[in-house]
Amino acid sequence: MRIAFCTLGCKVNQYETQALEQLFAARGYTLVPFEGEADVYIINSCTVTAVSDKKSRQVVRQARKRAQSAVVALCGCYPQTHPGDVAGLPVDIVAGTGDRVKFVELVERAWAERREKITALDDAMKRRTFEALPAGGLEGRTRAMLKVEDGCINFCTYCIIPYARGPVRSLPLRDAAAQAAKLAAEGYKELVLTGIEISSWGRDLKDGTSLIDLVEAVCAAAPGCRVRLGSLEPRTVTEAFCLRAAKLDNLCPHFHLSMQSGCDATLKRMNRKYDTARFYESVDLLRKHFDRPAVTTDMIVGFPGETEEEFAQSLEFIRRCAFAAMHIFPYSRRPGTPAAAMPGQVPKAVKEERAGRAAEIAAGMEQDYLSRFAGQTMEVLFEEERDGLWRGHTTRYCEVRVRSGENLHNQLRQVSVTGVGEGYLEGELLNFGNG
Repeated sequence: MRIAFCTLGCKVNQYETQALEQLFAARGYTLVPFEGEADVYIINSCTVTAVSDKKSRQVVRQARKRAQSAVVALCGCYPQTHPGDVAGLPVDIVAGTGDRVKFVELVERAWAERREKITALDDAMKRRTFEALPAGGLEGRTRAMLKVEDGCINFCTYCIIPYARGPVRSLPLRDAAAQAAKLAAEGYKELVLTGIEISSWGRDLKDGTSLIDLVEAVCAAAPGCRVRLGSLEPRTVTEAFCLRAAKLDNLCPHFHLSMQSGCDATLKRMNRKYDTARFYESVDLLRKHFDRPAVTTDMIVGFPGETEEEFAQSLEFIRRCAFAAMHIFPYSRRPGTPAAAMPGQVPKAVKEERAGRAAEIAAGMEQDYLSRFAGQTMEVLFEEERDGLWRGHTTRYCEVRVRSGENLHNQLRQVSVTGVGEGYLEGELLNFGNG
């Protein structure tokens, strides 16, 4: 079989697609681009917004149009939460977010038998064990994602994901360390600890361990690799966490704190488990213990009930936090969530206008942050060459571009920062410090 993947959504979905690629390749099948001819098209879907659902449906129809006789399989969060919506789609297999090994077998069965449509969905809320999958990828990637956690029990009022993923399940610490060591031995220079909500890692293990124990173990298991953390809840960042984390030489000083709003009233309607004072405490602690850490965040604008005054409070708060970078999203009404039924739904035009105002402030803060590194020497992990420039990232996840005739892929090199572009640093390679 020639198998093609299309992955929508978050880093966890990307990780799981890479794991599926490995499982299929291990059985002797060939991976091909999704845009070309294939015997099987697999869409690993996202359902974080209604727009995500629409995109999944579009990709399914495109695949079916491309090859009427191919097997088209839809898996991931969308069918897990909306099985009725996908019932009429032209797919041969409908699966969810669990049991990926069984999914491989379902694809084989569908290809061999070509009979009736196969539906394999479980109740995500009844899951209790972490599904271990192969980490890394089959291509020459520089950065490997290591999924250490699945599930979420925060039940934010705008989010459908707890219903798609179920309760918290953690990859045991010893297994995580072993996977980290294996990835380092395979040549990866950076590991990204990812999950649906990694701040809750260890909650289900009930052995007293928490995320910082996992981070220490992974850093020790892969001492030659950078270790980068996925999105964190503000509660994770305490004095004790920072004291231990700051001692880890290979931990990247890049911390993505999930904010969503800079207004306490809005945070309460969102059912977030902190207020702006607690969030800012986390920002302050990180800057106390790390040298110019990149503190980044997400922000939702136009949440139901958000007034112009509340939005102004959020803008003032993000200025105070001085983020290194931000992801800004207009609120998207997600059927099946409490927020979808809340009064005070904000008109689309207002949401888009607010997103634009927030993005303008975010861009200014990003440029201010990048300018701190002008004239300095920084270590860069190079990933790709595009338009005559090699591009890579520093430990703080600042993009750096240099002109070079060398093949810099997957190399750690020292770069002299010569200027600041729009959202990136310009630099020149130094002739020492090859990694």
